Amino acid sequence: MIIRTTGGYDFFEVSSAMQKAIRRADVRVAGYFALELWHSGYRDYVWKRLFTISAEDCYGLITHEIEALWQGHELVNKNKTEPKGRIFVSKAVLLLCECRKCRDADHLQNLVYDKKDVEVERWIEDVRASPIPIPPYTFDVHTRKGKKYGRTKAEFFRDEYEALKPKVMGLFDDLVPDKDKDLFDGTV
Repeated sequence: MIIRTTGGYDFFEVSSAMQKAIRRADVRVAGYFALELWHSGYRDYVWKRLFTISAEDCYGLITHEIEALWQGHELVNKNKTEPKGRIFVSKAVLLLCECRKCRDADHLQNLVYDKKDVEVERWIEDVRASPIPIPPYTFDVHTRKGKKYGRTKAEFFRDEYEALKPKVMGLFDDLVPDKDKDLFDGTV
């Protein structure tokens, strides 16, 4: 049995097309199929899929935005017999299409749990020796070993700032000492 949408599409093909269109930032196709699902009575499903896409395909904290839109959708549908709020689905699709894409969350889970389905040999050479060693950058002023090694707060501020990737400019970046200066010697 094939589940069909109101427009006569195969439900699973519509769902797949919506997600793949979002990955490609194809707003028209993604929006069309998201609303096809919504109008076909699969409102909860379309929201579940949009949440999954936000975690699986998108970079950053976009899931919070999708949750806020879902809450708006739920609010306008409270005590309603006829569904309302498709504008929230449309906005979610627009945001997901516009945001930067990154499959790291999905890749990570596949590397850990679905090794047989993914060519992981080249990615996990350094983790074969389980348990993996604790990296040296772990031992800063906040750890017992770091304190034993004489690590300072100044080193912590500088080293952790320099380690940020990707780095976004912050309001207080000018207060972080250069490698050649000490945070507390008055040269900053």
